[in-house]
Amino acid sequence: QVQLQESGPGLVKPSQTLSLTCTVSGGSITTSYYAWSWIRQPPGKGLEWMGVIAYDGSTYYSPSLKSRTSISRDTSKNQFSLQLSSVTPEDTAMYYCARGVVIPRGYEYDYWGQGTQVTVSS
Repeated sequence: QVQLQESGPGLVKPSQTLSLTCTVSGGSITTSYYAWSWIRQPPGKGLEWMGVIAYDGSTYYSPSLKSRTSISRDTSKNQFSLQLSSVTPEDTAMYYCARGVVIPRGYEYDYWGQGTQVTVSS
């Protein structure tokens, strides 16, 4: 059974960098052909896909967030991380990490973390 757990600060000040880590158990983040994503949901809105780091370390980002987003991994700890720079209150959301199976035209997500609430406020 794969489990994902998000961790990081729940409150970030405007203009700072939001940093979250997802710890994976029950499966390796280097196993083909899985991809590990960050997805968020602002209050009252739908899910927003932010980006992904694939089993081979390649990364892809949402065009709308690409200039502010970085996803990296630590294979020794079986973790992957999100950094979102220059945050504003509009970045307030529930942040999820998830495992996706690579399929034609995208990913099919089968395991999700429980989510972590991040609020951007001074």
